[in-house]
Amino acid sequence: SLVLFPVCMIPIVYYGKKVRRQGKFEEERVGSMMSMLQESFAGIRVIKAFAREKREAENFEALGNEQFKSGVRVRKAIEIVSPMVEAVSALGVGLALFYVWYTHLSAAKFLALLAGIFMLYDPIKKLSRIHLVMQQCFNATNNIFEILNRQPAIQDRPGAVAIEQSEGDIRIEHLTFRYRPNMPPAVHDLSLRVEPGRYYALVGASGAGKSTILSLLLRFYEPEAGCIRLDGRDIRTIKQTSLREQIGTVLQETFLFHDSILNNIRYGRLDVSKEEVIEAAKQAYAHDFIMHQPHGYETVIGDKGCLLSGGQQQRVAIARALLKNAPVLLLDEAMSSLDSEAEREIQAALDRLSAGRTVIAIAHRLSTVLRADRIVVMDHGEIRETGTHRELLEISAIYRKLYDLQFNVQAEELATVA
Repeated sequence: SLVLFPVCMIPIVYYGKKVRRQGKFEEERVGSMMSMLQESFAGIRVIKAFAREKREAENFEALGNEQFKSGVRVRKAIEIVSPMVEAVSALGVGLALFYVWYTHLSAAKFLALLAGIFMLYDPIKKLSRIHLVMQQCFNATNNIFEILNRQPAIQDRPGAVAIEQSEGDIRIEHLTFRYRPNMPPAVHDLSLRVEPGRYYALVGASGAGKSTILSLLLRFYEPEAGCIRLDGRDIRTIKQTSLREQIGTVLQETFLFHDSILNNIRYGRLDVSKEEVIEAAKQAYAHDFIMHQPHGYETVIGDKGCLLSGGQQQRVAIARALLKNAPVLLLDEAMSSLDSEAEREIQAALDRLSAGRTVIAIAHRLSTVLRADRIVVMDHGEIRETGTHRELLEISAIYRKLYDLQFNVQAEELATVA
């Protein structure tokens, strides 16, 4: 019987490897199903608008079937081991009986031998099941620890310092960055001085590298070459939290939390009173629509602010940046979802806000940056020209083209309506 003990390990080891392989496939299918569910809920309006409910249901059903099949294979592998161990155990009992018959063993010794066999193989069956369940869970726990042990791509350098209050003096020196090694650079050998307290606007076609500059300034990425300096100090020598405390942002993709309007605005500064939140909302011309909400500032606005319109979401985001009161303000298409009246109101608020602060704004609508102190024209990751609106109309063919495309089209549309 003891000779057969190693035989029990063969199916345990073999099916353990099989369970791990199938378990990994099952985990991947479950992950794909969860991703599809999240994507479907986020894009439910698009799905309904294009009447693609059936297609999405079929895709989900296909993933569900794959997950079900892999789950069945895992269960089969787990359940088949116990009968195999039982078979080996029965074979051991048979050998024991043969031994008793051959050696004319006494009844007492036979019962002792039989009890020993059962005491040996019962723990083996339990351990085999535990081993297989552990193999099934191995992939999930391995993925969890892989995430927990992963180091951030952007880390503070040894000796990085915290800064108290920035003057807002930004220098970009020979900056080069690409998102992937085999891609052309998003910005190439770019140099720019942003004077403190001035309003700079970045304009250019999509893909010119405007948003990339803001991301690099916030240290969401590290440059391939060159550097960005804040008050003469390379931002890589500044602690990330300290750097970002000096910068207020209104990004192109407005993100609001599933929380009250009050807490979403207060996210800019957690230690402020409700009165200060209300004042920031008034400056962003958000107070009126907030007071029309069911619970005013305590209204919960849903996942990603889905209960607010696009323009309302951006006003809340602008109020959040106003409340932060940082010396540097980054605006990435901050007024892309506002109507003409709201645009004028927000522009007036931003004009007041920009006094004494460094502002870098990105805008495709040139009407929002005409009063900027300097307009920077970008194309294919490089700066082509800089100047005021009037100067660029005379010296920059790219800016002139952008201006004519927008304002001439608007004039033609008005003439057509008239």
